[in-house]
Amino acid sequence: MRWTGERGRRRSRGTPLWTYLTALVLVPLVGVVVLTVVVTRSRVAEAASAARAEAAVRALAELDTARSGVEQEILPTLALAVIEDPAVASALGLPASVLDAQRQQAEATQAIARGVTDEALVSAGRSSYGADAAVAAADRVAEVRRSADDLTLELEAIYLQYLGVSTELMHAQRGAASAASAEGVSASTLRAIQDVGLVAELATTASRQMPLFLGALLGDGGGDSMIGSRLARETGWLAYTDALDQMDDLSQPALRRQWASARDSSVVASLDAVLTPTDAELPVLSVPEMVPLMFQSAARDALYTGLVDDAAGRAQSSAAADREHATERRTATLLLGLGVLLAAALGALYLGRTVSRSLGLLADQAGQVSRGELVEVEVGGPREVRTVSTALGSAVASLRRIQDQARAVARGDLSNALLDEPLPGPLGEVVHASVRQIVSSVRQREELQSALAHQAAHDPLTELPNRAQALQLTASALFRGQRSGSMTGLLFVDLDGFKGVNDTHGHACGDAVLREVAGRLRDTVRAGDVVCRLGGDEFVVLVEPVEAEGDLLDLAERLIAAAREPITAGGHVVRIGASVGIAVSRDASTVADVLFAEADAATYRAKRQGRGRAEVFDEALRAQLATRAELEDAIAHGLTHGEMELAYQPVVDVSSGRLTGYEALIRWQRPGHGLVPPDSFIPVAEGSRLICELDRWVLLEATRQLAEWRRTRPVDPGAPEPTVAVNISGRHLADRQVVQDVADALAASGLPARLLVLEVTETVLVDDPSAIDNLAALRGMGTTVAIDDFGTGYTSIGQLRHMPVDTLKIDRSFIGSAEPGHEELVALMIRVAHTFGLTVVAEGVEEPAQLARLLADGCDRAQGYLLHRPLSAADAGALLDGAPVAG
Repeated sequence: MRWTGERGRRRSRGTPLWTYLTALVLVPLVGVVVLTVVVTRSRVAEAASAARAEAAVRALAELDTARSGVEQEILPTLALAVIEDPAVASALGLPASVLDAQRQQAEATQAIARGVTDEALVSAGRSSYGADAAVAAADRVAEVRRSADDLTLELEAIYLQYLGVSTELMHAQRGAASAASAEGVSASTLRAIQDVGLVAELATTASRQMPLFLGALLGDGGGDSMIGSRLARETGWLAYTDALDQMDDLSQPALRRQWASARDSSVVASLDAVLTPTDAELPVLSVPEMVPLMFQSAARDALYTGLVDDAAGRAQSSAAADREHATERRTATLLLGLGVLLAAALGALYLGRTVSRSLGLLADQAGQVSRGELVEVEVGGPREVRTVSTALGSAVASLRRIQDQARAVARGDLSNALLDEPLPGPLGEVVHASVRQIVSSVRQREELQSALAHQAAHDPLTELPNRAQALQLTASALFRGQRSGSMTGLLFVDLDGFKGVNDTHGHACGDAVLREVAGRLRDTVRAGDVVCRLGGDEFVVLVEPVEAEGDLLDLAERLIAAAREPITAGGHVVRIGASVGIAVSRDASTVADVLFAEADAATYRAKRQGRGRAEVFDEALRAQLATRAELEDAIAHGLTHGEMELAYQPVVDVSSGRLTGYEALIRWQRPGHGLVPPDSFIPVAEGSRLICELDRWVLLEATRQLAEWRRTRPVDPGAPEPTVAVNISGRHLADRQVVQDVADALAASGLPARLLVLEVTETVLVDDPSAIDNLAALRGMGTTVAIDDFGTGYTSIGQLRHMPVDTLKIDRSFIGSAEPGHEELVALMIRVAHTFGLTVVAEGVEEPAQLARLLADGCDRAQGYLLHRPLSAADAGALLDGAPVAG
């Protein structure tokens, strides 16, 4: 051996060479021995870890069987509790023989389910991973059974306690799965364990659907009920559909095929079709009709449970294979260690010369890697060193790939093929799964942003651009027209006779008609033109560029013809029409709002002149718009200069004739014009923000006046106090400021909120969901809410139960109508309103016969010229003193 350097020469002179040779031989031998022992221990630990993993997977399967058994007990137990309830039996009106048959069937099913549960809990209790959870679950199940058998618990409590036991066992399952995964199982076993979790989650959520469905059928639908509320049922169904979606992630082909067979089976398809929540009311099912559903549910649960058992069996088989493989590796390692020890003595001298240099180089490279320098790793030296170098090089390559993937994600390059390349090994799979999850999250966020942007700009029913988008598109088109000098056209399409479709065939048919009309309009216009839906039955068509005004008239006629064709919707053939208003931008000064107003004005004239025709905005209409603008200015002036005043029409109790309150009606004493009828200025105000200002003034004045009457004319102790009703426009109700406006009026006057009645038209509640939210907030303040002019809009009687209202005001057109069926319709409205706990007020009572008929129908209150005309504040206040006032 040659020694270089001064240090080497000093050692060679001071120490015999054989000492170094001996050390050079012994050190590798000792190292080999130590390495062999370490590797052998590692293999032994690996085999033990595989055995523990197998035990954990076995416990996972046993716990799932126990959890499934607990879930299977719920339905027969709940059924028995329902059957044993005398109130339910009386309400169902079933013969005792039928109930006994159902009871025997439920008891048999319950006994089978309990046997399965007990056997599964005993089996799970023998496992070191599931013993505690199984013992605790057995105690809780026994307690629930005793309470259920003794009928000491409500259905809700029985369901929740069973659900709690199932949830605890599910947590224990996840713990067993985590324990098995933590033992370093193979990738296939890890995926098999994950598959068990996916199938178990599906089985769990599926088994909870039937109790929720039956609870919704038999319960009162209360919002606080766990098994009787619509929210609980829809939430449970959402969890079930999420679990169905997760089944696409199954990793084992055989399990995927088995799942596809189960998913396509008739029992799953038919039962899911019945249990799927819809907007429709739940059907009324008899007990004999419910029993097949319960059997279908049991069959589906058994199908899913079998799927869980198969998945667990595959996971156990995979874990057992891991254990056997680890045992084989342990034996092979022991044999290999003995061989290595024999060969080490022969190769020690050779390794002494080469290992040192190779290890030194490897150590330097490893140090660089540990400092974050992803250097190229040189592969050289003995086989072992080359193996370590190769492993280090693979690790560096993996880190580089992770670095490249991170850079691709940071750049937003989510389509880069590099992101689909997995890293080697179990750790690589976990890292790559994390990268894929990040990419998926980013993509979902982008898709969500795109979807939200689309929803914000499009009508959800027809997928056409909405009003806000139509204004923006029109503004952009006008800007382009300014630059190019071309004309821009806007066609305002208002459907004729559409309200009759809703009234006759219902809103579902009306929605189908709107979708069909939207498609026809799109097919009629040019490729570059845009069709938008403003809301209700109003559409606009934006045309650019426009060569001649006659082209717009031709297009309008085609649109009218397309809308006029018969439409088949909801099994009905309906016919509607369309009136079209045309506005053209000929100069650079036109803005989108003005163009919309001009087209709207032209549409209004088309409807006045017979409908089913097209009109072009011209100078005559321009003069009308100017007059309208002048009237808006006059209204604003009158509001700020005290020209507005309130009249109060009394509302009386039909049976006693006692005064119950007033409706505040605005009047305008315009200088130089006299009293302006409300019909002449209220529609103009509703077309602008002025209606909100008028509403605020009426709120302040009406509450102030009633508060003053309460101070000066207090009612007798115990007598009901009169109320004051104020009409709130749809535009104001859709504004969040309306809640603050009402609160400010009540605070300024000191009037209790319960004495203020807010009247809104039913069309507002149907057309604008935000109006319902604001109305609910106002009702939460304590005010009373009334639907005004009921029967003239789109509200169905069945919708009343879901609306935040207290009072129903029947429109005068029904009270004074002599048409056949109107009297019966009024009586029906009164009965249904009373069914929903609503107070009924009839408007426009002008004849004694009308009042007598309302009294016979049980109407609560009435107002009209027969009782009192609108009165001044002085005369209205005199009624509180009992003074006679001319009606």
